[in-house]
Amino acid sequence: MQKSIDYYFSLVSPWSYLGHERLVKMVKQYDTTITIWPVDFSIIFPSTGGIPLPKRSEQRKAYRMQELRRWRDHAQVDLNLEPLHFPVSDKLAATMVVNLRKQDAQKAIQLAGACLRACWLEERDISDADTLLAIAKENNLDGSVLLANSAGAIEERTQDSIKAVELGVFGAPSYRFDEQLFWGQDRLDFLGKELQKAHAE
Repeated sequence: MQKSIDYYFSLVSPWSYLGHERLVKMVKQYDTTITIWPVDFSIIFPSTGGIPLPKRSEQRKAYRMQELRRWRDHAQVDLNLEPLHFPVSDKLAATMVVNLRKQDAQKAIQLAGACLRACWLEERDISDADTLLAIAKENNLDGSVLLANSAGAIEERTQDSIKAVELGVFGAPSYRFDEQLFWGQDRLDFLGKELQKAHAE
């Protein structure tokens, strides 16, 4: 039976962006699937002791920038350290991903990657509906359909976020596999080892 990774992330997280394509490549290597959860960290952080970036100390903000530079270079991923459109709300983008995953899980993962690239590489505002419609079109998707029923998708996302907290999720990105939680794109190697073991069984 093919196993799946639960992928909890934010569509405006640089760490999610840094790990996204590496995760996609990894699951292909080990014949695993991804269940995608673009959760709401405005719900998760208050429940788990997290602090939103604007409220963090200057020391933590400075160290974050150092780590982004290190990981950008280490992973050899193009990344704008201070994009024009950050921070912005990812609510509309998440609505599209939530609605699309019901139709096609793989396309939802691809759309999430496109939204992450839009923010962290292409200097595009993913809180803007017209921008999202353009991103959808570029990925051969009907953005107007994906933005429909936004209230239902937002409520679904809220429930997903509450469930994520119950499962131990507190930061982005987080990967859950075989009852184990891996927080951060810097834990992808550990996830890969578990995938390798499961694949060999």
